[in-house]
Amino acid sequence: MKLIKKGAEADIYQTFWHDSKAILKIRKTKKYRNSSLDSKIQKQRTIKESQILSHVKSFGIPTPVVFFVNMKNTSIIMQEIPGKPVHDLPESKIIELSKQIGKLVGMLHKNGIMHGDLTTSNFILFQNKVYVIDFGLSQNTVKPEDHAVDLRLIKEILNSAHAEIMIPAWKNFLSGYKSVVGNENYVKIINLVSDIESRGRYATVV
Repeated sequence: MKLIKKGAEADIYQTFWHDSKAILKIRKTKKYRNSSLDSKIQKQRTIKESQILSHVKSFGIPTPVVFFVNMKNTSIIMQEIPGKPVHDLPESKIIELSKQIGKLVGMLHKNGIMHGDLTTSNFILFQNKVYVIDFGLSQNTVKPEDHAVDLRLIKEILNSAHAEIMIPAWKNFLSGYKSVVGNENYVKIINLVSDIESRGRYATVV
């Protein structure tokens, strides 16, 4: 077993499940919380993440297969997607894939799922298909305000991590997103993104 990422919410390990390469995600305890409350929250989030990972497949979102959920240590063993994070691809490829990513996010929102951590590192290109990973902060919600928070985050990521291609990538993302959610929902959510940006704690992204 090999540690590949230490995160605020969980540690990620590369491992095996019945001779297949797999990912082990173990949620971290939060020492600032009451221990029984923390245990309850961690279990709830583990269950929710595993359920959403499986549920989104039903409406066409490629995600890792969940192999095993361990409630005792709040961990999930899932399929390893052996492709490359979109974050690490050439700029021209990121621009090209942004429309497909927009469609995937649109499908999530249209079906009442907020991802919660939309970064280009959480989209994996494998065999010409984009997989969505890390649903650890996801939730079931149809609120346009929550969907706007998702869009605001990926817009911010494009502007910070991919500044040179932000404008064409964001344009392609919005085109894909709009094609799925429809014009009325699109306008409502984009206006909410602008509202979020107008608040003092956010800097406006071009």
